[in-house]
Amino acid sequence: MSIQVDHRLGGAVTVSAGRVALFTYVYRPDTPQRESPKPYLHPIRTLGGDPVSLYRPHDHVWHKGIAWSLPYVGEHNFWGGPTYVHGRSYVQKPNNGSALHRTLDALTDTSLTHTLDWVSEQGDPVITEQRALSWAIADDVSWVLTFASSMTNVSGATLAFGSPTTKGRDNAGYGGLFWRGPRSFTNGLLQSPDGTGGDELRGRRGPWFAFRGRHDEVDRSSTVVVVDDTANPHHPPQWFARTEQFACLNPAPFFSEELDLAAGDSVTFRYAVVIADGDHGDAGTEKLAALGAKALT
Repeated sequence: MSIQVDHRLGGAVTVSAGRVALFTYVYRPDTPQRESPKPYLHPIRTLGGDPVSLYRPHDHVWHKGIAWSLPYVGEHNFWGGPTYVHGRSYVQKPNNGSALHRTLDALTDTSLTHTLDWVSEQGDPVITEQRALSWAIADDVSWVLTFASSMTNVSGATLAFGSPTTKGRDNAGYGGLFWRGPRSFTNGLLQSPDGTGGDELRGRRGPWFAFRGRHDEVDRSSTVVVVDDTANPHHPPQWFARTEQFACLNPAPFFSEELDLAAGDSVTFRYAVVIADGDHGDAGTEKLAALGAKALT
């Protein structure tokens, strides 16, 4: 199956396999400041064409397909929306920063690299980032996206990367590479290397997590697996994963432990995301996770 890449100059890249647009990567979005503008992937589809992402849901309008979203970088919110303040719940502050595309460094049929500047809501420099995405068809039913981010602290002071849990909210350690699934995936099945379940798996550690969901209108299922690179900080991560209220997967490197990044220092994260047609059962989902792990080697 051939891969085609369509570049809408200055805005987005769409990658297709045959007649199916597998994903669009919007690297220069038109996003309200309150939602912390940043690149995102949406829509995302299986090889068979079924959608497996959700954009700007009414309950959390800052959720956008798959995005590298960080709720606490020092005092800055690169997640979107209000900031959790212990004892006050969520408070809207003037701290919604932006991750701004600066240069497209390379684009091929199988990969993209670009440079971003993360700036505060007031426009001050916080982070520079080198980001790389690559994609490949794995087999007849699945394809794999790899995501790598190297972030350098240019703020002039140490930055603490954290989550609502590190700030006092129990079991709400979200932050990092975040996938929001379709509405129809609500009440789907979560799977980790230790077994399957629901929201009780949130906060567990593991090298990978999967979500097995069903689609409306058609009698089909799809599976999304996210794999954490063994070299990532705090590996294996705790996972912010939900199914009861909505579908999401998030290997959260700062779930319950902050990461301090000194001025001038860099930190790198890598992930693989496997998108598959069908529900492959427990054993088959483990094989999909192995495809993701292989893509990271």
